[in-house]
Amino acid sequence: MQQSVESLVRVLESYRGRDKVIRTVCYGSQLVGGVLSRKEETDASFYRLGRSLLLLSAQLSHCRTVLRLFDDLSMLAYSRSYGFGAGEEDGAVRWISVLNNVADQLYYPCEHIAWAADAELIKVKSDKWWLFSTVLWGTSLLLGIFRSFRVLLLLKKKLKRCERDDDGSSSLSQLRTQMQVEVLSVVGSMADLSNAIHWMPHGFLWAGRFPSWLVGLMGTISSLIGLIQMSAGDSDQSGSA
Repeated sequence: MQQSVESLVRVLESYRGRDKVIRTVCYGSQLVGGVLSRKEETDASFYRLGRSLLLLSAQLSHCRTVLRLFDDLSMLAYSRSYGFGAGEEDGAVRWISVLNNVADQLYYPCEHIAWAADAELIKVKSDKWWLFSTVLWGTSLLLGIFRSFRVLLLLKKKLKRCERDDDGSSSLSQLRTQMQVEVLSVVGSMADLSNAIHWMPHGFLWAGRFPSWLVGLMGTISSLIGLIQMSAGDSDQSGSA
């Protein structure tokens, strides 16, 4: 118990970890709240609890939006360090990653303008800026999925080569672990992409058709995957230290 509490504290002490926890609670509240709020006719107390959880989810989502006001410089620093991906062995992975970074970089100012418009700090309509930010988010997710599929293809070729050359079991295990990480990334990104499409204008695929609980479910799946990946990354760093 003590170890679990200490691990949670370490996660919450970092901005990245705190954001992932808030995201998980946000979508988890939306999932449970969406389910309970459908029980208005059968149980009024469940319905009230569901509405409260949906309000909590909305406040946490707003909290994350405000915190992202300070993410532009860190994203810019990452984009500059990556550059044109000279360290990447595969050209497709390199250019997909560059385009992904561009979409992520443009996403932040669009969201900031939309937030500022809703807060009445600037006199512009927020609708189109929320649309721009959603399109950029969806584009980033789609590019991330393409990148993961390409990486999976390359890893599969390496795995076959290692099996043919009878390389050590550690190399095979490492490749399989990397493949599992990419599969999780695809699942998480597809869950988020389904929500991004839901928030697009009506008439585009299934835009606007998801009930609250389904949005919460998709977000919870991607959030839990993000927590698992962060935990695995931290474990690898501590193991190599």
